[in-house]
Amino acid sequence: MQRNSKSVDSEDEFDMQDAAAESAEDDFYSGGEEDGFDSDDADVADYEFIDNDSDDSDDLISHRHQQNYTVLSEEDIRQRQDDDVMGIATVLSISKVAAIILLRYYNWNVSKVHDEWFADEEKVRKAVGLLEKPVVPFPDGREMTCGICFETYPSDRLLAAACGHPFCNSCWAGYISTAINDGPGCLMLRCPDPSCDAAIGHDMINLLTSDEDREKHSRYFIRSYIEDNRKTKWCPAPGCDYAVDFVVGSGSYDVTCRCAYSFCWNCTEEAHRPVDCGTVAKWILKNSAESENMNWILANSKPCPKCKRPIEKNQGCMHITCTPPCKFEFCWLCLGAWSDHGERTGGFYACNRYETAKQEGVYDEAEKRREMAKNSLERYTHYYERWATNQSSRQKALADLQQMQNVHLEKLSDIQCQPESQLKFIIEAWLQIVECRRVLKWTYAYGYYLPEHEHAKRMFFEYVQGEAESGLERLHQCAEKELQIYLNAEGPSKDFNEFRTKLAGLTSVTRNYFENLVRALENGLSDVNSHGTCSRTASSKSLGGGSSRARTGRGKGSTSRSSGPSRNIDDPGHWSCEHCTFANIKPTTICAMCQQRR
Repeated sequence: MQRNSKSVDSEDEFDMQDAAAESAEDDFYSGGEEDGFDSDDADVADYEFIDNDSDDSDDLISHRHQQNYTVLSEEDIRQRQDDDVMGIATVLSISKVAAIILLRYYNWNVSKVHDEWFADEEKVRKAVGLLEKPVVPFPDGREMTCGICFETYPSDRLLAAACGHPFCNSCWAGYISTAINDGPGCLMLRCPDPSCDAAIGHDMINLLTSDEDREKHSRYFIRSYIEDNRKTKWCPAPGCDYAVDFVVGSGSYDVTCRCAYSFCWNCTEEAHRPVDCGTVAKWILKNSAESENMNWILANSKPCPKCKRPIEKNQGCMHITCTPPCKFEFCWLCLGAWSDHGERTGGFYACNRYETAKQEGVYDEAEKRREMAKNSLERYTHYYERWATNQSSRQKALADLQQMQNVHLEKLSDIQCQPESQLKFIIEAWLQIVECRRVLKWTYAYGYYLPEHEHAKRMFFEYVQGEAESGLERLHQCAEKELQIYLNAEGPSKDFNEFRTKLAGLTSVTRNYFENLVRALENGLSDVNSHGTCSRTASSKSLGGGSSRARTGRGKGSTSRSSGPSRNIDDPGHWSCEHCTFANIKPTTICAMCQQRR
């Protein structure tokens, strides 16, 4: 620019070894960090619950001790931008305005700026629009015509970018303001002259724009640092302004923002380890798709023989009357007109015609498709209900955790005459419950897509999932029900230290169960050997010597084992769609329900 300008479960089932309990107690009293997840073994992180006296005391905040990502505030982003700009300006011996233009062009990739600049500076200048000298000499001391409005102005009312093309102040302001209101493209603004590619710097934008437009431009500028960088992403939680800088290839993609929202950095869905992003995408799509509605209609209804409107029969006899305006009366079994039925055909609760036709194979195809759709729907419902139940249980556990942190911990400290720092094991137990509910929820999505012909893997999966789930129910029962005894006590309890040992031990055992469940699923259930059986050594080791009998917990939000109704996919005349599980006739290659190719 040619003028000076102004310059981001139950007690009876407490089957833990004494050594484990003593170890957990020792860890607690020594203030050790062993109660946290071992990030080297399973990349499952521990939490640190922020104290109420912190600046963010109004929120329930937790974060994970991991070195593979950094949560950035707006101030952090601005500082990083300034550091990058200053670094480029210093190394390349150019102005900060020129450094910003370079970094924006190369998407804030400092190393690429260096490589390209030192390889061919002239080529970079031409591509970016950094001119070393003006294309048109800027006039001094005389009037000139603005190239946009064609009005004549004295030179002191004209401005030009590095190229020298003069335009009046009002036209410049209108041009820049329009670009800013059009969106982030204003960050790569060029000279208004059609034949010129000279870049317009931040100095001119700050000089000529209003406060409102300057704020918009500043927001675009900050967002570009995150959105144009492959290593950074915004937290997807509604209303959150934090970003995450992630070290790609460093292990688990699960990250936790300062707003307490956990998400997968790879797909930005909620944290779903140990299930891969592809399975999560298919599960979410299935939950929101209309295919299951169609499957339900096919499995639980029959079309009216006259108007073809689907009809559900949930009770009563076989005499069906369609709704107005059709009003056709027919037999539910054979779909024939009711006028042809009576005592001779079996009365109101049977149909001889249907039974005869069924024996002759007339209804085989339709009944088979209806049965397959029903089995498919029952199987999906089985897994979805347990997925949703664990989700609601996790939300309830989060609320209970906040209540414990804000209210009950202080009350318990007064009743038991112990400092709050000595009650840290209770918070750790609730944090473990929250994390385990999340993991358990997604194992049901994993189980739904586990191939049914791999029977050994399915049995092993249901076993390790059942052991982890029963351990979680015991922990949840202890942390929720048994703790109430001490909260409602009138004074210090003699057996409170025994409760401490039990809860800390259950937390440690449950953590081990879920670490091994996560590890097994992430390894593709590799503990199942090539002969289709579970390796004794592997399964015994992975379960930490736990009981081989899966128990059903009685705590809040308890769910049953994952084994559900199986689909009949062995019929040689049909194939089951992997997207909507609809039973299609064998010769077809496109699903008749969801139109997906086989």
